[in-house]
Amino acid sequence: MTDLQRCEIRPGRLVEWTLHPASVGAARELPDDARPPAYVQESHIRTARTVREDGLFVPTWIGTAFDIPGHIELDVLQGALESWMLRHETLRSGFRWAGDEMRRFTLDEGAVALHREDVGEFADPVTLTRYLQDRFDVAADALTWPNFLFAAVVRDDGASLYMAFDHSNVDAYSIHRITAEIHELYAAGLDGRAVEAQPVASYVDFCASERTDADLIDDTHTVVGRWREFIARCDGRLPNFPVDLGLNPEGPLPEQKFIQEMLVDAEGAAAFEAYCRPYGGTLVGVVAAVALAARDISGLGVYRTVVPFHTRVKSRWADSVGWYVGGAPVEIPVAPTTDFDGVLELVRTALRDTRPLSRMPLARVLRLLGADFRPTSPDLYSILSYVDSRGTPGAERWQELKAYGLIRVSYGDQVCAWVTRVHEGLQFACRLPDTEVAHRNMRRTAELVRERIVAVAHEATALAVRV
Repeated sequence: MTDLQRCEIRPGRLVEWTLHPASVGAARELPDDARPPAYVQESHIRTARTVREDGLFVPTWIGTAFDIPGHIELDVLQGALESWMLRHETLRSGFRWAGDEMRRFTLDEGAVALHREDVGEFADPVTLTRYLQDRFDVAADALTWPNFLFAAVVRDDGASLYMAFDHSNVDAYSIHRITAEIHELYAAGLDGRAVEAQPVASYVDFCASERTDADLIDDTHTVVGRWREFIARCDGRLPNFPVDLGLNPEGPLPEQKFIQEMLVDAEGAAAFEAYCRPYGGTLVGVVAAVALAARDISGLGVYRTVVPFHTRVKSRWADSVGWYVGGAPVEIPVAPTTDFDGVLELVRTALRDTRPLSRMPLARVLRLLGADFRPTSPDLYSILSYVDSRGTPGAERWQELKAYGLIRVSYGDQVCAWVTRVHEGLQFACRLPDTEVAHRNMRRTAELVRERIVAVAHEATALAVRV
């Protein structure tokens, strides 16, 4: 399953772009690039290989979809896609195996070109959706290179562009920026002008520097010790979402579903943010609301999760495409008597204390933990993510351009949840095991979080009126 279904895919002529065969051939002759993979890249690809060897194909691509209005000049659009690719070195860099060692190779800019193929007309949106998903599963696979595909459904009044990438090269922030960048490059191409842009720092360089720093620590490092203690309290694993998911512990890795819905509109989101601001903002409020929802459903005494944070700690990485994400362990005591304000205080303290841990790659930490980490599934852990996307260039036009972030869900026994602040309000999404119990409990979680946000927003509004 994927969330392509929510993109209002419309019939039209399908055109695809992938890396030109000459570029692929040139890559085979390249010497090794001394810059190593990031730990998160290596972990992702090794896990994909292990799962594949066990006989299960688990697509994990992410991507974006958006409209380009007006008559489409395909040559100009191709030029825009190539120019965008050339900004981001990671998209022309891949890995090959030397025994059990992953070695990087990287194409020079001059060797990069896209190949366009006219696939043909699709009259049925269901057939088109299935075709796109199947193509992305193959073309954006973690174990192949190149591992991306661009596709346009062209109509008389415009086109819908779909772009899919293996996760090793992009994160959500990278995806969020694509719509505005492609629109800018395409408009410039139509006008016959160049886009004046500052050089973009390379994620490949970031991988090398981050790995050098990570390799300096050993199993006695404070960060490793903090994670060891957290994982010990999770019975040697990383935490799952703490509600019943209806799983068979002895069964195979289950198929997953994806759900997404609006929690509150812009007015409600703003009021909730205002209430939470003294405690650190909306992230703190979201974690607190989810912790209380999990408590109310499962009766737990401590809510544990991993909260992602970006690792773009220097401004030079701000515009760079890559997987700049680390995770922080969070534990929140949620006794039956603890009210929302009390949980906000606890969350603020916990996030302030553990956020610095996210700067160390978790894959490095887990490697150093050795036998203290005992995973029971390739789907390692649950996350609870919050992102405010309103500052992303062009975000105010996402609804107009039917811009979507895409995530492929296939198999997994964990729940990952994302709350996103968009101009229209607060949006909730999650991937979850495809069981009746999991679906019921995650829907209930979303309802309880919504109820909490609405209640807090009403209180914030009432306080503002009284003041």
